[in-house]
Amino acid sequence: MATGFSQHVEIESRPEYADILKSKDQYANPELGGVSNDINNWFDRLMVQSGVSFVPLAAILMCVLGAMTLGGFVWILQENPFSAGLATFVGLVLPIGGLMVARSRRQTLIMDQLPPMIDELARAARTGRSLDQCLEMIAADTPSPLGDEMQECLQKLQMGVTLNEALYQLPEKTGVNGLRILATALSVHQQTGGDLVRVLDRLSRTLRDRSLFLGRLRTATAGSRATAILFLLLPPAILVFFNVRDPEYFNRLMASDWGRFVTISGVVLEIVGAIWVMAILNNSQKT
Repeated sequence: MATGFSQHVEIESRPEYADILKSKDQYANPELGGVSNDINNWFDRLMVQSGVSFVPLAAILMCVLGAMTLGGFVWILQENPFSAGLATFVGLVLPIGGLMVARSRRQTLIMDQLPPMIDELARAARTGRSLDQCLEMIAADTPSPLGDEMQECLQKLQMGVTLNEALYQLPEKTGVNGLRILATALSVHQQTGGDLVRVLDRLSRTLRDRSLFLGRLRTATAGSRATAILFLLLPPAILVFFNVRDPEYFNRLMASDWGRFVTISGVVLEIVGAIWVMAILNNSQKT
């Protein structure tokens, strides 16, 4: 007797319901270009490399909530559109600044953990263990956050992902170039062979020397970086001070053609200078 269970029933795919049980954690489309997609790509990397536990949508909601709260509070106090707009912008970027600080601290901690982890990997390789066994040992002994990344890499290896693919996701998820060097060294060793212990010892010394050099560089340029940040923050602080002291100051300033020209030029130059200084600081602090 034929039953209905023996018949093949094809279920129609409904893309509009695809994200009901899956949180959206990526906004950039690698197939697209443009400024908006670049911003989305930067935001995706920031969320992944900061190591926070909440989803990107929560970070966006925090930005919106901060902008509404701070902007609304200043509007209630002064009823000044300029002050409220400036407070809204500050509330909008404040969570992003927190994520950038969290990413910087996490990358610094990973760089401090990387040379000892490589030393332990070299000691494990001296005992004659395979590379997978060595990675399993150091993943269990290395503390967070580097240990968590190594555990995830080990899980991917156990699921059948190749060593090359699993290792090369580490620098993308952390933003630490030292892990890229480690991934390259281990991948080359797996393909060509060689003395892994000697390679790891040299890599550990290189990373220690590099960290020492970067520390000296940051110390030598601390005054210059602080001066650049001060010059970026000083013009908006002065404008806020005069606007708080006299709520009609900005209205009178924008009433004349010369005042509008100077103000708009100052804002444009401030934005260009901020982008320039942040790019210099980002390049000098890359690890």
